[in-house]
Amino acid sequence: MMSQDAQYYVQSNDIGKKRTEPTKETKIVLNGNDLSIEQVIAVARKMTKIEIADEALQRIQAARKFVNDQADANFPTYGFNRGVGLNKDRVVHANHYEKFNHNLILSHSIAIGTEASEEQVRATMLIRLNTLLQGYTGIQVHIVFLYKEFLNRGIRPVMLQRGSVGAADLGQLSSIGMTMIGEGMAYYKRLRMPAKEALEQAGLRPATLGPKDGLAIVSSNAFALGKAALLVHELDQLVDSADLIYALSLEGLDGNVSPLFEKVVDAKKLSGQKRSAAFVRDCLRNSYLWDGHVRKHLQDPLSFRGAFSVHGSVRDALDYVRENLTICMNASEDNPSILLDEKKIVSSANYEITTLVSGIEMLSIVLAHLSKIACYRIIKLSSPDFTGLTRFLVPRDSSIIGFATMQKTFAALDAEIRHLCQPVSMDFFPLEGDIEDHATNSVYALEKARLIVDSLYYILGIEAIHAAQAIDLRKHIHLGIGTREVYETIRRSIGFLDKDRDLSLDIEKAFRIVKSKEILRNAEKAIRQKE
Repeated sequence: MMSQDAQYYVQSNDIGKKRTEPTKETKIVLNGNDLSIEQVIAVARKMTKIEIADEALQRIQAARKFVNDQADANFPTYGFNRGVGLNKDRVVHANHYEKFNHNLILSHSIAIGTEASEEQVRATMLIRLNTLLQGYTGIQVHIVFLYKEFLNRGIRPVMLQRGSVGAADLGQLSSIGMTMIGEGMAYYKRLRMPAKEALEQAGLRPATLGPKDGLAIVSSNAFALGKAALLVHELDQLVDSADLIYALSLEGLDGNVSPLFEKVVDAKKLSGQKRSAAFVRDCLRNSYLWDGHVRKHLQDPLSFRGAFSVHGSVRDALDYVRENLTICMNASEDNPSILLDEKKIVSSANYEITTLVSGIEMLSIVLAHLSKIACYRIIKLSSPDFTGLTRFLVPRDSSIIGFATMQKTFAALDAEIRHLCQPVSMDFFPLEGDIEDHATNSVYALEKARLIVDSLYYILGIEAIHAAQAIDLRKHIHLGIGTREVYETIRRSIGFLDKDRDLSLDIEKAFRIVKSKEILRNAEKAIRQKE
């Protein structure tokens, strides 16, 4: 029999209504230990339903029982019978637990700025729920069920994005607590309304907070982790797109492919470089570049010769971030932590994520390298000295200006990326009476990485425009299996530049094509069909 603490109750106005049958879609079962980035994406974007494993629920119940048993204890415990931050010396009496935890949620509602997206909020709630299932918080079971039901029924707290210093995303996560107690604003099935109304419409009972509940809700990096999961998923596909467009540029340049030879690449022994080189070879399968004809240049510029190596650096950085992010999504962040086997509640520093944030900043730096090397390829494609084609890829014997001025666009974007890749994890203040003297600015580091990605879609789109134009000027060359799909996808939306026109329109079209992953899907499908 489940305890009353574990139940969520249907509102009276829903009683007697016909219940819909559960859908047959695959559900993700959370146990606190093996949540994957792919599962985060499925729940955040595809609304995949979740369940909680029995063993995880048992851990929650056991930890909550221990907290309730300690409710009248006099042993000072941070965030339990004492305050938080510098107020750790203030006593919280048992008869004030509800008020203290309620006030904690209110006082930590400090976030500002624009609203987080639906996928960001859902990723945040999923990750925090999964880390709670470790059983180190002592949170009441009803709150755990509310996390699950918010995700399954389409309740989304209004969460603002700015205001976290990266030592737990207090302001963002307090919005989840506000919705759980029926205060503030929320979305229910994508309609914005007061949180109390959203709970009523969903048939859920608001939470009445008890000992340790408030800190368990807000003391987590789940917002940063959710943004990181979405970023990693995006970059997995962006680096493939970068490889694919680079391959098309090689054909536009009539470039040397010897640096891509498998045995040459294997000699370097770098995992990311090997993967990028292999994908570029697949994209260029059957390309005229392999026919052995003599190239104009013995060696190409480094932006062509070694681009797959730079792209491989992005893959290596992604591997590091993916590994540490997965650890964080399946680990305790709690302070204090309940050690149930030892019957103790102890202070900890498990909210610390410098390892992950350092990886995010490394990722931003290597993305800046990817941007720079793509820009240099675009410049080379516009130069007759490197291509043997016309200046700025204009039609032969034409007086049009062509792509000359477009160089300012990608140069401006690259300058923004150069600024955005600067580390920010060291830019923090000692706060809360000088006791909280370390932070990571994790959320801002991730937001900067996201902005870099957005600019990269433009730069890669501009490169694809140039590569397609160069290929047309070469006339009748045989493209690779993958690059043929890129070329044709570009040409379906952006025609050959035979006279000057509004290039902003072309750039926007290319941006949308690259960002939508249309070229990547088409190329990968073509490669698979030839295997």
